[in-house]
Amino acid sequence: MVNSTEPEATGSLRAFGAALKVFRERALLTQEQLAERLSYSHASVASVEQGRCMPTAHFVERAEEALDSFGVLRAVARHVGRQRGLAVWFREWAQLEETAVGLCTYECRVVPGLLQTEAYTRAVMLNVPPPPTEEQLEQRIAARRARQELLRREPPTAFSFIVEESVLLRHTGGEEVTRELADHLLACTELWNVELQIMPLRQPHHAGTDGPMRLPETPEHQWLGYSEGQQTGQLIPGSDDLSLMQMRYAKMRSQALSPADSAELLTRMRGVL
Repeated sequence: MVNSTEPEATGSLRAFGAALKVFRERALLTQEQLAERLSYSHASVASVEQGRCMPTAHFVERAEEALDSFGVLRAVARHVGRQRGLAVWFREWAQLEETAVGLCTYECRVVPGLLQTEAYTRAVMLNVPPPPTEEQLEQRIAARRARQELLRREPPTAFSFIVEESVLLRHTGGEEVTRELADHLLACTELWNVELQIMPLRQPHHAGTDGPMRLPETPEHQWLGYSEGQQTGQLIPGSDDLSLMQMRYAKMRSQALSPADSAELLTRMRGVL
């Protein structure tokens, strides 16, 4: 565990991006056409080519197949070990997140990164001292946007989110940002692999008062825990602590509003903004 918020720059990201561009141009494809073939957004392909964010394992495999790159992209990707836009202590979690087949998340501070809009992300990052430079801000936003591709990747990951109502009532970034966020969250609830529950502001019985948590399931169907604080992140392997986290999350799912009631609450909140 490393106490540092500074993301590490790396030439390996730029090397992968350059290789991707060479094979894309060899195939006579534009970035937009490649993005369509990979089922990724144009912004994500552009960010990877420019060395601004690390390609996920899924991205690498799709690109390898689409561009028939003789295993070159796969080989170069093995040397991409540092991701711009992600804090040093967060990278281990990000690598685990991208391979998980299931992920349960409880958050009481901000809307989870996977569900954020760009405007909300920008507001959150600018609110917490010290303020980032414009370059740092754009790197972090690009990294978060790339992570959000996980919501729609194939094969799909099963996501469960529990978010405190108070997080939404805070109106981070102002009313326009909150209105856009509510619309985005409602759109996310329509994804069949995404379940969103809101923990009501008034809930006398709450199993999550010890703080936020994440519970990923690996491709080998092993459950892990992850706990995050200021400047730190801790991975929790199978243990009594993990069992407690699973017990608490299960209890919170029964205490939070149902997915249907949560969507209805978001709709009502959207209407008064």
